[in-house]
Amino acid sequence: MATALAYDLGASSGRALLGRLNDGKIEVEELHRFPNDPVQVADRLHWDILRLYHEIKQGLLKAKHRGVRPQSLGIDSWAVDFGLIGANGELLGNPYHYRDSGTDGVMERLLETIPAADIFRRTGIQFLPFNTIFQLAALKQADSPLLREARRLLMIPDLLRYFLTGEMAHEFTNATTTQLFNPLLGRWDPELIERLGLQPSLFGDVLQPGSAAGTLRRSVCHELGVEAIPVVAVAEHDTGSAVAAVPAVSRPFAYLSCGTWSLMGTEVEKPVIDDAALKYNFTNEGGVAGTFRLLKNIMGLWILQECRREWERRGTVYSYPELVELAGRAPAFACFIDPDDILFLPPGDMSARIREYAFRTGQPAPEDVGAVVRCILESLALKYRHVLELTERLSGQTFPGLHMVGGGIHNALLCQWTANALGRPVWAGPAEGSGIGNLAVQWIARGELADIWEARRVIAASFPVTVYEPEEPSAWEDAYLRFCRITGAAEG
Repeated sequence: MATALAYDLGASSGRALLGRLNDGKIEVEELHRFPNDPVQVADRLHWDILRLYHEIKQGLLKAKHRGVRPQSLGIDSWAVDFGLIGANGELLGNPYHYRDSGTDGVMERLLETIPAADIFRRTGIQFLPFNTIFQLAALKQADSPLLREARRLLMIPDLLRYFLTGEMAHEFTNATTTQLFNPLLGRWDPELIERLGLQPSLFGDVLQPGSAAGTLRRSVCHELGVEAIPVVAVAEHDTGSAVAAVPAVSRPFAYLSCGTWSLMGTEVEKPVIDDAALKYNFTNEGGVAGTFRLLKNIMGLWILQECRREWERRGTVYSYPELVELAGRAPAFACFIDPDDILFLPPGDMSARIREYAFRTGQPAPEDVGAVVRCILESLALKYRHVLELTERLSGQTFPGLHMVGGGIHNALLCQWTANALGRPVWAGPAEGSGIGNLAVQWIARGELADIWEARRVIAASFPVTVYEPEEPSAWEDAYLRFCRITGAAEG
């Protein structure tokens, strides 16, 4: 039996998963789950990176207490954020959170000096105000002492891997999200880095998913009483791991990794870097086995999560099943939002912002909880259709349906409404897509699975997939046309 330990870190929680591969089947056991709460200090928002490292060590201890010695481990997480390492090898400050206000207005200012078309031609990455390139530009513009003292930049999984092993290296899928990696050159883009006024030495070697990335350092082994477990650089961007776990048997296929963010796209052999991809703000992120993920980021269930937190602060606690039930009883198609409106990016009172969006677009504002939740879920489903059709246009492919993976598939109403909006079937599963893809890349690296296609066949045989067939086609078609008019999607 082959074992591996996968750390899957999301924007709201993390988990340590023990994977067992035996006789062509995968079993996954959650050893440890922990919150990932950002920390506000004055006006700045940070990740509590040392707490995350502590929780990673707890996962190793729990495996040890179960009498299990994983044969390898890997870490995946969200993208774009990073830590800076000083000359003495120590971390310089807690990493900033991508929702931190320090990047406000930076993207617009930088694009006045470096044209968007030039950056996109060099990187193929969509423009989001919190991309690594803009975080670094913000530090540069502020003359940050952190940046002045930094000798290396490490993305979040790179950084945690460095804590564990003492070795510094980047990983391909996450490196591409920085908007500083040139996929056509296959390396960091020296001209972009120079134009930002950064030192090229901040950026080191880039490992492909499945590369050996060291072993647990002696001090970690001594502290925890464990052996020197090999560490694998998996697809360290969690979406890259999630796409590796899509149980498709061949290309082309479309996927939606559904969680705090929704990431929708397809897997391609070469990046799609043209005027249309720039116009629609699509991205070309690195994938496994030398592929690229042509996709678009959609705000996702973050909006619902923030509404729930706000209601809880006001004294009413709703479970997600309760919210879904209330949404199912609310009137259909009463109000739509564009989930990607900048209004919904920062944390805060989302239900008030939804009402603001409704007033701005001449719609009746949802007043009760069920109506707010229904507005969010219907708008997400309709946005998914718009993005899927753009993905077909850009890739020159057609998709018979959509593979949904990630924790969002526990929301059966969202899955069904997505099928209704698309007018195509939705295949939902597995829920722990990123963790399972993380495990699969480790087993490919160790030769226990031949390649990504064998991994996907094994995943398909190991985890149930729920099929949602489209319903109420005429009502959803009318709703989609109105959604496009209200949100401006019709202009695309």
